[in-house]
Amino acid sequence: MLQSPYLTDPSGRPKHECGVCGIFDHADAAKLTYFGLYALQHRGQESAGIVSSNGEKVFIHKDMGLVPEVFSESRLEKLPGHMAVGHVRYSTTGASNIINTQPLMVTHKGKTLAVAHNGNLVNTIELRRDLEEKGSIFQTTMDSEVVLHLMARTIDLGLEKALQESFTALKGAYSILLMTQDTLVAVRDPNGFRPLCLGKLNNGGWIVASETCALDLVEAQYIRDIKPGEVLVINEKGMTSLFPWPERNTSFCIFEQVYFARPDSDIFGINVYQTRKRMGAILARECPMDADFVMPFPDSGNYAAIGYSQASGIPLEMGVIRNHYVGRTFIQPTQSMRDFNVRVKLNPVRSLLQGKRVIIVEDSVIRGTTGKSRVRSLRDAGAKEVHMLVSCPPTRHACYYGIDFPSSKELVASNHSSKEIAEHLGLDSIYYLSLDGLVEATGLTRDDFCLACYNGNYPIPPDLSFHKDVLNNN
Repeated sequence: MLQSPYLTDPSGRPKHECGVCGIFDHADAAKLTYFGLYALQHRGQESAGIVSSNGEKVFIHKDMGLVPEVFSESRLEKLPGHMAVGHVRYSTTGASNIINTQPLMVTHKGKTLAVAHNGNLVNTIELRRDLEEKGSIFQTTMDSEVVLHLMARTIDLGLEKALQESFTALKGAYSILLMTQDTLVAVRDPNGFRPLCLGKLNNGGWIVASETCALDLVEAQYIRDIKPGEVLVINEKGMTSLFPWPERNTSFCIFEQVYFARPDSDIFGINVYQTRKRMGAILARECPMDADFVMPFPDSGNYAAIGYSQASGIPLEMGVIRNHYVGRTFIQPTQSMRDFNVRVKLNPVRSLLQGKRVIIVEDSVIRGTTGKSRVRSLRDAGAKEVHMLVSCPPTRHACYYGIDFPSSKELVASNHSSKEIAEHLGLDSIYYLSLDGLVEATGLTRDDFCLACYNGNYPIPPDLSFHKDVLNNN
């Protein structure tokens, strides 16, 4: 789904990716999809869309905005049917327009096909050029559209054959939901970069979603993860699994555990909340410190901070308070109001910080732009010492698999030592969790994960010419 891996939020935080949710065999399929997307809102806040089917006709609505902004009760009533697929999309500078919203839908030879995609293909240019030479006309700048064109060219072979022919041509990260008039298809790339899970609804129908938190909201029973390399076909005949690829080692994105996934989700068979607490506990083992209290910047470092506090015995305090009512836009103040954008969201508790030695626990440091202002606000509030512990290793390499990390030259840890980063942020010290410590916190092994953003070892070589062009054009 990603258009550019280089376009990062001005805050310096990595942007959220996308979320998908599909329902099969439920009278209120669109409404359940709406609730699933609501649970997955953290994975994308730019746009939302739902496509539904009653078995004969397909209906669609999508627009820019948050899920409750895009859909109302009356809108959902115009999406009838027993089957639906939904998508929430993350923000991308330069691509914030309705044409790039998902699900994408086409009708070809009387057959309608919709697709919702989380991830990023790495052979988009090669595939797109080949398809255009054969007459395909692209309507969007999304790599997801390649899937529709591949399926359209092979659909006469039958659905299962078309799925195998189309998806074996793709390289990269993708958890995809496809929908025809009468069939729901879930596909996960053979490396399993992005999460995707299957659940059973109370009425016996099915739900497929990016995270288990979506299943929880609609009171569905978690059945299993869609397996890496699996094409799961669900229709009135039942459920069929295809495995068109040779089996590979998995490349689960470890940053899902560090930052992206909701803490109440189970991702790759691991509970996110407990994993983040273990990250904090291992930080306490690797970097014991003496301080008056431990604190997060809500909400990013909350759970690792709990783990560090419990393991170290240092009290946990909320040294800054988050304003939960900050909208996505607001009237800008005068230039004299320094760091307004930081303070409008997080405000320090001055009486708590005055004269104290403070340990901040953060989940990640990407560009270091926001951290500088936040640390300064603690200093201004009277903190005596400010140390930062980061619950992942230094992020030094760009991601090509669906996370919006900037190019390496924009990543602060790629070009600066820990000492230099501490000086830049105004810290007394900074310490990063080791890569071994991060993997240990998950309970799995290095071989299970993609760790490219930390060690530069990419499981699937990216098309660097494409990413270079994108960087030069933005």
